[in-house]
Amino acid sequence: MFERWGMQKQDIDDIVLLGGSTRIPKIQLMLRELFDWKPLCKSINADEAVTYSAAVLTANLSDNSNKTVKDLILLYVTPLTLGIETNVDDMDILIPMNTPIPTTKEDVYVTMVDNQIGLTI
Repeated sequence: MFERWGMQKQDIDDIVLLGGSTRIPKIQLMLRELFDWKPLCKSINADEAVTYSAAVLTANLSDNSNKTVKDLILLYVTPLTLGIETNVDDMDILIPMNTPIPTTKEDVYVTMVDNQIGLTI
């Protein structure tokens, strides 16, 4: 499994989870099983680590020769798709995931039975 990177399982010193995976018990259990019950590193604030690593990645990918981040722009985005249930188990997507905030979208909805009541969202 780790041969792809020229490593063996025993070569891994620490297992650090970032983002949502830090909050999913099943993922944590699977990783601990995979690494022979080695404890997971939980001393790092997962949300700060994601933000920091994104900044580092941005600096590394930029063509700035000295690898410093001078003008970093962070966008707030919707973490989930936002929508409205239009029928049983049917959702009409209003704002897709990762849409920059603030944003606007307008749709008109009517009742399912007799199309009498119009609702603007």
